[in-house]
Amino acid sequence: MLAGRALRNIFRSPHYGADVILQMDGIGVGSIQIVVLTGFFSGAVMALQMSRALATYGQVGRTGMLVALTLVRELGPVLTAIMVSGRNASGMASELGSMKVTEQIDAMRALGTDPVQKLVTPRVIATGIMLPLLTIIADFVGLVGGWLIADFFLSIPSKQYWNSAWRALEWNDVAQGLLKPFVFALVISMIGCFYGLRTTGGTQGVGRSTTQAVVSSTSLIFVFDLLITKIWVWQGVG
Repeated sequence: MLAGRALRNIFRSPHYGADVILQMDGIGVGSIQIVVLTGFFSGAVMALQMSRALATYGQVGRTGMLVALTLVRELGPVLTAIMVSGRNASGMASELGSMKVTEQIDAMRALGTDPVQKLVTPRVIATGIMLPLLTIIADFVGLVGGWLIADFFLSIPSKQYWNSAWRALEWNDVAQGLLKPFVFALVISMIGCFYGLRTTGGTQGVGRSTTQAVVSSTSLIFVFDLLITKIWVWQGVG
């Protein structure tokens, strides 16, 4: 019900554009550092691991292809969503939970303001815009990390690595890699707001809601990742 109300409010006035921009700054710009670190080292580790497996078949030169496919299809969207979930789902739950236990949300209703439209919808919009962008950054930085490993430790020429990575990707891979973070964004924002708005029990309840939001959103990220991948493969486009 909360998700339906929040999504319906996207097409209704008022839109609270200033709140959306503020949330985009907190969710997107505030998460860039951790996303870049995660993406870079994921790509580097993947290049090392894939090269060992490919060396068995004498195909070390295809390291870039496997790094690109794995990052764009799976690891990029999933790891970025987990990092954003740990940072922002908990933040949403604690912020809204604190407002709930201090009766600020009840005061908002008394003044005629819809709390869902004012508090939830801007967070949903901001997360839906910023998470795919963060995923693109993580994918690129991960490819750079894999390239550095390939160039300095595996003796794979830079041109060969980038050609292999570029040619391995198809539009279906890119579409799948961008659809997942959009779905994950809805999961993260809705779960964080849901547990925040149902907080009870004072400050102890805020901590409990924060923990529940992170655990639930992280678990659902993996569930939806499996569902999207299965549907994609079942439709014959994966």
